[in-house]
Amino acid sequence: MSENLTSKSTSESTQKVKTAKSNEPAFGWNTYAERINGRFAMVGFFILLLLELFTHQDFFSWLGLR
Repeated sequence: MSENLTSKSTSESTQKVKTAKSNEPAFGWNTYAERINGRFAMVGFFILLLLELFTHQDFFSWLGLR
């Protein structure tokens, strides 16, 4: 009897839930905004690394903190 309960509960929990995917801009916290913000953050970080590589100065030197 416990095998039936276990197999039934696992089969019900493995069902996939379909969510609406939106690739269009929208207002507020949504997956599109998070994806775009993450991409801009990665590009900005990469540019910061390139600038430090070419100028041989770190970010804090540019801000005048060193």
